[in-house]
Amino acid sequence: MNPLAPFFEKQGFAMLDGGLSTQLERVGAKLEGELWTSRVLIERPDLVALAHRQFLEGGADVLATATYQASVEGFMRAGLSRDKAGEMIKEAVRIAVRVRDEFWMEPSNRAGRLRPLVAASLGPYGACQHDGSEYHGHYGLDKAALIAFHRPRLELLKDCGADLFAFETFPSLLEAEAIFDLLPEFPDAQGWISFSCRDPLHVAHGEPFEECAARSAQHRQILAAGVNCTDPANLASLLASASGTGIPLAVYPNSGEYWDADAQQWRGQVCSSMDVSGWHRLGARLIGGCCRTTAADIRLMRTALEKKLHPAV
Repeated sequence: MNPLAPFFEKQGFAMLDGGLSTQLERVGAKLEGELWTSRVLIERPDLVALAHRQFLEGGADVLATATYQASVEGFMRAGLSRDKAGEMIKEAVRIAVRVRDEFWMEPSNRAGRLRPLVAASLGPYGACQHDGSEYHGHYGLDKAALIAFHRPRLELLKDCGADLFAFETFPSLLEAEAIFDLLPEFPDAQGWISFSCRDPLHVAHGEPFEECAARSAQHRQILAAGVNCTDPANLASLLASASGTGIPLAVYPNSGEYWDADAQQWRGQVCSSMDVSGWHRLGARLIGGCCRTTAADIRLMRTALEKKLHPAV
């Protein structure tokens, strides 16, 4: 069963959450060092829960777990044992599931909504290197090495209670194909894949986004393909290029700012508005925000979509 199908059929879209690291900073979390958001899992799991709750209150239909940059090796470099590192990654999913279940137990939160989903977030190899390489994908690794990297992460998260996977910010078709080749080892796993893009037509590594979406559409365990962590100005062209691929599209851009990995800081200007209705017209069905977007931004996006798609409600 496709867990996204009820949202597409009843609402016409599924609202994703926003930038978890951004929301964590809003509630007082410190995101320093190699672990980034994974550090908060160790030091302040209550803040992870609070950020998830705020996204649900803002209208998110899908919570992405705090596992985007998480890897056993990364936690071990921070001093955790291998077993403890694995448990910490699993706990990130449990936190999101618990928050979702508590939210859904309140009758007022069920009015006019479908039960939210939890997506186990898995970023690319580069995200776990903390060097910005998820924005270019020039790792020097072949597909077999990428499969070997991603396999234990899927193994850890496959039975933790998430409803689906979110393979996010993949910079290249090669790394996406590593996931496509790996998924049959986990026949019950399904999810969406999204790519970081460098311009209006190409993913970060250089392949046409249209080709990446078309290849994604060939795999039954991939439910949607899209773009995230990308300048909003490029989205209309990217979505239009993939409109004939036959797969639901996902779009969740940055605020308009971009991450300067060398300087370790954000640069650029915040986009004045997000054209969620336009993205929907171009085939986007998973819509939300990425870096530098907050629960308040998700509320604005959901309100705009509902007014456009369901004006009489």
